[in-house]
Amino acid sequence: MAQRARHSMPADVENALRTSNTPSDYDARPAYQRNDYIGWISRAKSAETRSRRIAQMIDELSRGGVYMNMTHAPSRRHAP
Repeated sequence: MAQRARHSMPADVENALRTSNTPSDYDARPAYQRNDYIGWISRAKSAETRSRRIAQMIDELSRGGVYMNMTHAPSRRHAP
């Protein structure tokens, strides 16, 4: 089975995580999800699509319980 390519963190994504206060939410996700988000964002063919994908990732990290528009129970937010 082939390994997935590892994607490095682009500066604009790192900045979006920092300004949205979601770096810890990003870091809490499994490595494959972090890598998938970066690869998906990096494959955008236009700046508009890239921005939309970054916004979706930030929204999903902020809300929790969602990964690529799919339910992700392990990241669901729990009431204190």
